[in-house]
Formats: sequence, structure tokens, C-alpha cells
Amino acid sequence: MNMQFNRELFSPQELKQMYPVTAEGSARKKENDAEIRRVLGGESDKLLLIIGPCSADREDSVVDYIARLRPVQERVKDKLVLVPRIYTNKPRTTGAGYKGMLHQPDPIASPDLFKGLVAIRKLHLRALLETGFSCADEMLYPENHLYLSDLLSYVAVGARSVENQQHRLVASGLDIPVGMKNPTGGDLSVMMNSIKAAQSGHSFIYRNWDVTSTGNAYAHAILRGYVDNHGTSHPNYHYEDLRRLVDLYAAGPFMHPAVIIDCNHSNSGKQYLEQGRIAKEVLHSTRHCAETCALVKGLMIESYIDDGAQTSGEHCYGKSITDPCLGWEKTERLIYELADLR
Repeated sequence: MNMQFNRELFSPQELKQMYPVTAEGSARKKENDAEIRRVLGGESDKLLLIIGPCSADREDSVVDYIARLRPVQERVKDKLVLVPRIYTNKPRTTGAGYKGMLHQPDPIASPDLFKGLVAIRKLHLRALLETGFSCADEMLYPENHLYLSDLLSYVAVGARSVENQQHRLVASGLDIPVGMKNPTGGDLSVMMNSIKAAQSGHSFIYRNWDVTSTGNAYAHAILRGYVDNHGTSHPNYHYEDLRRLVDLYAAGPFMHPAVIIDCNHSNSGKQYLEQGRIAKEVLHSTRHCAETCALVKGLMIESYIDDGAQTSGEHCYGKSITDPCLGWEKTERLIYELADLR
């Protein structure tokens, strides 16, 4: 084999014992889970706002950012449910580049997965215990979910993973909502098949266990735009795109039809300053059709403390190490504007 086995890592149970969640933290997560489910299930007319850095690069600045969201959440709690993004592992199209805190807990040091597992649990744990937010992460590696399963309230399956069988099967066994992104090529049938698979029960192998899942009723769509064969980005957040998704869900059957609109990535052409305009256009579109209004349950925004993204070797506090993000002042203003429009 062309692999070197460096060292055996601890199990999820061992890591949870090393860094346990408190009873108060568990209770808060349970409350957050229930509120998110109420939105996705249509029992609440609030809007989910999944918001935060493109990638979580360091504990201090990420916790600083999330702490800033807490007083904002209190001001908009009648209209919006904020779910902070703590994305600790990042997919790379060619495999090159920063792969997230799981791989590099120190972004300027060599990869260290042993320290990385500790770092991502400590970060999610601090966010929950210090701010009351149980956050969102991307399920890039399905076998790693158990390291954070008692801390997360939302999981996204990315555009490069959505067709993968293991992602679909593991999503079917989770007790929190899972958002399925459309693939990078834009084929919505792939996304819909993934949702259908995740909402169904399965038998499969997971971490050396023969397991059976009962299906995840809150698996749902995330529209993030797509890239054509010429490398050109195309959006899929417009009114016509939402209407098409209404029809695809109607051809189901599906439980709790829902969509989150990713306002960055190919929907913005990675022009991060466009995110506010896109978010407002989506809310405007929901006013013209009751079915579309019922389908759109939230927005995804990439934001951090400082505008933009770091250049190579910059190593800035609170500035994205991967895709560019909205800075805090623009973020705070946008959240209040969206609450007013809701």
C-alpha cells in the first residue's frame, strides 16, 4: 500500500470523555435543535441564517466572531434563527491547499490530525458553553461525525460529496438536519436523489459496526449555484430556480420540503460583497408565490471579522484563510436588514 500508518487515533468516545459537554450545554443544544427543526418543518415562520467564516482557522478569532452574534440574535430572535458556521474541514477541488482545522490546527504549521481532532472539539465546545450556540459544520468525512455529534445542531453535505453513498447513508442516521448542496455541475436530480436517500432508512457499515438507520426527515436542499464546462459560474437562486425546486419536491414524495440558499460560492461567483443583494432578492422572490415562500427556510452567508480573504503568508486575525467573507460591520447591518424584510 502507498500509505504510511503514523499513529492510531483515539475513538470518539475517548475524545468526548476528555472534553465533555456539560448538562447545561446539552440542554441548550436540545433547545437549539428543536427550534431549527420547527423552522424546517414549517411550524415556525422564522428564517434560518447559517452564518460564519468560510473556514474556522483559529479558536480565538472564531469564538470572538460567534460571541458577537449572541447579542444580535437576541435583537432579531422574533424573525431569525442564527446558526453559526464552524467549518473545521474544507474540501479542496484538486486536494491542494488548506484543508481546515482538523488537518492543521495551526494553519502555518504542518498537518497534525491528532491535535486537529482535539482542536475542533474544543472549538465547538467553547462556542456552545460560552455563547449558547450549537453550530453548523460540514460533514466532509462521515466517519468523523461522532467526534462532534453531541455539539452540532446542523450539518451540510458539500457539492463535491453529495453524490457519495456513505454521506447519504450516514445523513439518514443523524438526529439533526442535514443540508444537501447541489453538485458543482448543477444537476439538481443528484441533490434530490441525495435528499430522498437521506430521508430513507438503510443498513450499512459505519466505523466497523453493522448499523441500521431510520431516515432523516429534515434532510433538505441547499442551492449554491454551479459551474459550467467552461469554468463559468451560474446562479440558481432566482425566482425561476425556486419555482423549479418547488416542482421537483412536488414530484417526491419528500418529508418537510425545504431549501437553504447559499449566497456565496457560485451563486455570487465568489464575489462576497454580492451576498447581501442575493439574500434580499431571495426574500423578495418569496413574496410572489406562496409555495416558494413555504419552501425557502433560510440563507447561508459567509462572514468573519474582517472583509475579504488573506493573501498568502498574511496570517491575519479574523480574516478568512479560504474564500473571502463579509466583515463584521457589513454582517451585523445585513442581519438587521434581513430581519426587517422578514
